[in-house]
Amino acid sequence: MSLPIRWTRYFWLFGIVVSIYVGVSYLILPATWSRIEHEPGLSKRAMVTSTAQGIPGDAINVGLIGTRPDVVSAFHAAGWYPADPVTLRSSLEIIGSVLLDRSYKDAPVSPLYFDGRREDLAFEKPAGASADRRQHVRLWLVLQSGADGNPVWLGSASFDSGVTLSRDTGQVTHKIAPNIDQERNRLIEGLDNARTVLSISQMKGVGPTLNGRNGEGDPYYTDGEIWVAKLVAAGQKAPGPANLVPAPALIQIKDQMVAWSSLLK
Repeated sequence: MSLPIRWTRYFWLFGIVVSIYVGVSYLILPATWSRIEHEPGLSKRAMVTSTAQGIPGDAINVGLIGTRPDVVSAFHAAGWYPADPVTLRSSLEIIGSVLLDRSYKDAPVSPLYFDGRREDLAFEKPAGASADRRQHVRLWLVLQSGADGNPVWLGSASFDSGVTLSRDTGQVTHKIAPNIDQERNRLIEGLDNARTVLSISQMKGVGPTLNGRNGEGDPYYTDGEIWVAKLVAAGQKAPGPANLVPAPALIQIKDQMVAWSSLLK
């Protein structure tokens, strides 16, 4: 005896609902949160910076595990320079660098805030003769002792594609390129190529964002992941390329979907 067609439809609908529940509750959500468990002290932080006026700024997209000397040594080995503080003199030097196309390897970065305080460290790597185009990153020490007993740093990395004036202060500042994932990847890969990284993993950041805006209104997009590099001790070299800890399969699929979506922008 066959069931009425409407009951067959109900059973199919019930099966679809159960499948969605199982997929979300036992696959997607556990995969999304599994990485944060590596550093439980970070689970309640909003992974975005802010300006002095409280406007959302750049997304947090990199993490480093190591002491302050480890971090400084790693960036030095990879060809990065500590950024000067923002002063009238350094601002004038940026203007002179751009207008005269001359080098300013340690040009300042404008301050941003995370967890209510300014960055602890800032580095840059010029991408040309002048200071208008460069890689740069701001870093905050967020845990004195992480899951493995070492300090944990979070940072926002982006590529400066030109110079402009801040809409809030009128000071000289930079515009960022929208693909911040590209800069995140290039930074971590550069540290790895300098043999300063033992392992690389991912953790949840701001989440997929296709129409983000930083504190100056510059657009950005990201898959929302933070790449975390465990550093070697200062002055040492890793024996080879870093061990890459793969993200869960569903996260990899999500990252690829965001990458495809960004191509349509």
